[in-house]
Amino acid sequence: MMFDSRISIFMGMFGSGKTEISLNVAVKLKEKFKRVALADIDVISPYFRSRDHVEELNRMGIKLIAPHGALMHADLPIISPVVHGYIANEEYSLVIDVGGNDDGAIALGSLKVALDGKNVKTYFVINPYRPFTNTVEKTVEHLQRLSRVSRRRIDFLINNANLGRETTVENVLFGEKFISRVSELTNIPVAATVIADDLNFEEEKFPIFKIKKFLKTPWEG
Repeated sequence: MMFDSRISIFMGMFGSGKTEISLNVAVKLKEKFKRVALADIDVISPYFRSRDHVEELNRMGIKLIAPHGALMHADLPIISPVVHGYIANEEYSLVIDVGGNDDGAIALGSLKVALDGKNVKTYFVINPYRPFTNTVEKTVEHLQRLSRVSRRRIDFLINNANLGRETTVENVLFGEKFISRVSELTNIPVAATVIADDLNFEEEKFPIFKIKKFLKTPWEG
């Protein structure tokens, strides 16, 4: 299985698509494991939050860990203390969705003691069509800084090159070349190329992870 650690952490700059990937990984894990939880510790973005899909996740038997009630949509550095319990609970396969800048990395860093010694892999999601990661140099700079701030080693990179509904095979191939260069400069291997489930892509440079689109931009309704 592609995401085979008990705890999978997804980091990335704003707009990288890490939340979409986190949701899809949780759904995929549920096909194999009885108990799956998704921890939404994205304390930054007012859009694209895993917590907005709590009812759908509940129907699939996936436990969502996020602030509740009036705090559910607050832009505050709130991490539910319940997260620590799921990190410690060996019966659960856990996905952690992290916010997309230094504040998000700081929030993840607060979990360092809880995560130390656990079976964890940390993934950095890259979309070269977003402003923060549209050059290799900027991408490497942000990756290295967020790794330091979060006190987490990045284990793998994920190519999520896309332009939403306008994505072409050429866009994805550009992403593979782009992330290959980032990998060379950082010595971090590439785990996968992410492909929307309606895109016909047959290249085999990296393993393919097909995703369903859960999230919509505000203008998509």
